[in-house]
Amino acid sequence: MSDHPENEDFSRLILALEPWLPNLVIIGGWAHRLYSIHPSARRLPYLPLMTLDTDVAVPTGLQVLDQNIRDRLVANGFKEERLGRDNPPATHYRLGASKTGFYAEFLTPLSGAAHGRDGKTKATSRIAGVVSQHLRHLEILLYAPWTVAIGRSNGFSFGDPKEIQMANPASFLAHKILIYSKRSHGKFAKDILYIHDTLEMFGARLEDIRREWATKIKPRIHPKTVRKIERAASDLFGKLTDAIREAARMADSRKLSAEAVRERCSLGLNRIFGK
Repeated sequence: MSDHPENEDFSRLILALEPWLPNLVIIGGWAHRLYSIHPSARRLPYLPLMTLDTDVAVPTGLQVLDQNIRDRLVANGFKEERLGRDNPPATHYRLGASKTGFYAEFLTPLSGAAHGRDGKTKATSRIAGVVSQHLRHLEILLYAPWTVAIGRSNGFSFGDPKEIQMANPASFLAHKILIYSKRSHGKFAKDILYIHDTLEMFGARLEDIRREWATKIKPRIHPKTVRKIERAASDLFGKLTDAIREAARMADSRKLSAEAVRERCSLGLNRIFGK
């Protein structure tokens, strides 16, 4: 990965989060970008998909230390942007010195009912000082995370490499499958491209990822949810759809056909999740 301004922004975030790194998992677009520097990844002839924000998965029982995450973020140049009317309000942590608009969001699994006894939605909570949004199925992204070391050798600003956790590729793909019905047309099309590119990146390791799914992730998921994931190859990629066509258009510089996207996603997901 080359040295870009967003790498410097991400390095600032990791520096702020350093005391909690063993318990936090990078998910979303930045997890996908980090896959490209993992030793198991195949170097692709195109750059990873771009994203301005970093999604950080936070376990509900995160240990409270002498400092909290919010104070360390502020000390490293991040500013709170409060959104919505939830209590506490959903918050973006934006890096003030960033030239790219970089910001971080913190996300926590939603367990049980979506509403409390008072009828209010359980949308957010404050964990270790930061506001974290509660999302369904997020716990999958905390299961069996992979690690990667980032430093100057792969485009980041640390002299001594720092080891960070990122979502297991099987978890990453399973989560994309589970949330598709909640996504807008454009976001789901981009998710399809994430699925396609992740499968292409780890094409030589799909059997290894299948074993991780079967032994480390699948046993922790409700059988009904497992069935939805196992059916994704046919349910989502059994035929051409407008979302698949839009995903191919997003990658127009690569000359990808919609049928190629559909076929690769179907085959790859079946190899990982199929019975």
